[in-house]
This record gives sequence, C-alpha cells and structure tokens, in this order.
Amino acid sequence: MVSLLLSVTFACGLFIALAHVMNQRFVAPVYDVAANLAAFGCAVAASALLGHAVPAMLSAVAVLCWLVLARRTIRDRRRRSGDRGDASPSADAS
Repeated sequence: MVSLLLSVTFACGLFIALAHVMNQRFVAPVYDVAANLAAFGCAVAASALLGHAVPAMLSAVAVLCWLVLARRTIRDRRRRSGDRGDASPSADAS
C-alpha cells in the first residue's frame, strides 16, 4: 500500500514537472527549482531506502525535469541581467 501511495504521489509530481518542461515559456522561480530538487531528491533516497523501485524511478525522472527547468531559469536570469546592462545609457552616448 505504501508503494502504491508513493507511486501516485510521485507520478503526480512528475506530471507537473513534465508539464512545466513542455511549456517552453515557463521559467520557474529559483526558490521553486531549489525546493523541488530538494524534495524529489529526498523522495528518491527515501524510496530507494524503503526498497520501492517504482516511486524512486518516478522521483528520479522528476529530478531530471527540474534540472532542465533549473537550466532554463539560469539562462533566463542571465538574459535578463544582460538586457538590463544593455538598456543603461553609456558615457559615450552623450
């Protein structure tokens, strides 16, 4: 019963993570990425220690999805900080 409940829980989390990855315009906030990576990382470890292979695999795939989202978030933050730097007037423009 525990394995079934964990599988359903992590399958729902995996569905959400996959939906975020598929939505190319979605950029997760940094706190969301960090919290989900920590949560699913712990879920992988706990499921593995309990010997529940399916929930561990579902959680591991969710971790991969959140790593993709982390990369997207980092790239977006760099792009935004670069845009702000370009928008400021230079001393030569005067």
